[in-house]
Amino acid sequence: MDDVALCSAKGCREPARWRLIWNNPRLHTPDREKVWAACDQHRESLSHHLAVRSFLRRVEPLHDDETPNG
Repeated sequence: MDDVALCSAKGCREPARWRLIWNNPRLHTPDREKVWAACDQHRESLSHHLAVRSFLRRVEPLHDDETPNG
């Protein structure tokens, strides 16, 4: 269980099922991608948080054998 990626939402300890790939163009070069992990419950709210700031690039499923950045 130690290798399970957890949701990035504050206080959430649920296993992540989604990768939210984002970039803040004011801080990062265009090729830099950051990743938040999300459980099913927080996928929408975390995606919305990034999207309203124009940071969200894409959402991908997180497979059981990978970490959010892998």
